[in-house]
Amino acid sequence: MAGWQSGGWWVVAVVLGALSALGTADLLQKRSTLRRNYPLLAHFRYGLEYIGPEMRQYFIESDTDEVPFSRQQRALVYQRSKSVNDTVPFGTQQDVYGPDYEWINHSLAPEHVESFDFRVVIGGRTDGSTQPYSASVFNISAMSFGALSANAIRALNKGAKLGGFYHDTGEGSISPYHREFGGDLVWEIGSGYFGCRDEHGGFDLERFTANARDPQVKMIEVKLSQGAKPGHGGVLPAPKVSAEISATRGVPMGVDCVSPARHSAFDTPVGLLQFVARLREASGGKPTGFKLAIGHPWEWFGIAKAMHETGILPDFIVVDGAEGGTGAAPAEFIDHVGVPMHEALMLVHNTLVGLDLRGGINIGAAGRITTAFDIARTMAMGADWCNAARGFMFALGCIQSQSCHTDRCPTGVATQDPARWRHLDVPDKATRVANFHQHTLKALRDLLAAAGLDHPGQLGPEHILRRLSPTEVRSLAALYRFLDAGELLHRVPEHAVFKTFWLEARSDSFAPPDRVRRMRDSKAW
Repeated sequence: MAGWQSGGWWVVAVVLGALSALGTADLLQKRSTLRRNYPLLAHFRYGLEYIGPEMRQYFIESDTDEVPFSRQQRALVYQRSKSVNDTVPFGTQQDVYGPDYEWINHSLAPEHVESFDFRVVIGGRTDGSTQPYSASVFNISAMSFGALSANAIRALNKGAKLGGFYHDTGEGSISPYHREFGGDLVWEIGSGYFGCRDEHGGFDLERFTANARDPQVKMIEVKLSQGAKPGHGGVLPAPKVSAEISATRGVPMGVDCVSPARHSAFDTPVGLLQFVARLREASGGKPTGFKLAIGHPWEWFGIAKAMHETGILPDFIVVDGAEGGTGAAPAEFIDHVGVPMHEALMLVHNTLVGLDLRGGINIGAAGRITTAFDIARTMAMGADWCNAARGFMFALGCIQSQSCHTDRCPTGVATQDPARWRHLDVPDKATRVANFHQHTLKALRDLLAAAGLDHPGQLGPEHILRRLSPTEVRSLAALYRFLDAGELLHRVPEHAVFKTFWLEARSDSFAPPDRVRRMRDSKAW
């Protein structure tokens, strides 16, 4: 018995020694933030994720596609960010006969496309726009310092610098961590005017000019609304308002940092355009535009009419879809407020084409864009370039723990707790950010070449096919109504949204037109 006990203790000692060695290795390695923050415990999580796809039929009774789609999407980003072969065996993983299946048709005379550095020139075509910017067709969407950690911002910006694409600051202003590696910045100005606000929370032109003329800032973007919580505004909880965030945003510590639901610098469509022109001039002629999620169509039509009537044009418009993500928002806003990106993009594109303004204004798009096919489809529907947040967060190591709003993000991405974010290794994650961008654009190049094209700007709605039923397939060109150039200057199209709202939309007010009020009052909706 004594001998057995001695042998048993020897086994226990070996196991404990092995676990200690593994825990030490977890703490010393830099490739996985989760393992550095949770040595040993992280391996249980990885083990469950590993068996997940194979054992799903035994552990998940629901037949929903939501869980595996999310896992497959994240796995693709991880593979590309780590430069791992992302080819797939055994054919398509999609139901090619199911409704809403989409594909791009190939050519029997495919092109040979050498470069994958696809770019679009933004600016230089409107009054006062003197510093056009050559942007990648795939960039980092708006994510603020405060929502993301210092090292997450560092890694994103260094990755943008390595890959030659831009990094949108989000409305939280430009932090020291945005400046550290010199990656191109798009400065987003939200309703809180962080980085350019006075002591009362209003817009301050002098402070704006000081930041906007920094050579690292390539474009200025006024945020009207974001897809995940349009019309809601936002709150950075007091526990996340550190001294650095307070200095960066110009807000006090110890209280919630509130982004109002609407701007105070303007209150009409014409006022918005005058504000855009004012920012463009103060920035020294840098491309200036706005980002919005489409809601009431008459409000967007009012902006479009203001462009036509005043001749004041933004250099660009970024369309954010309702499917976009956020660190925190009410469930109803995430699921049921705002127009999805595809419909919103087509409305903006169609309106500008109908007013013969599309040639002077670039359109970007954001909203759950992760793969090369997502980019191709979005550009075929009218966008000039795409932005993504979720994919680049996956490249940083995000595991969708959905604890962004708690300040306890386990991977150090969405937290201000230095005990968590300091383990996020900036050089390693920056390389992954750049790799994800590079491999996604390589995949886009291969899609284009297979379709007989050599630049994504050549994509049109006729290139993308969608299955509507087992027996019906249509191209996006046949499925949707696309306006002709200048059509709105001559007549109102027989298109429900234009027919209902175009004539009564006003450039001097965001308020509902009289017809809408009458319909609402008579319950004719």
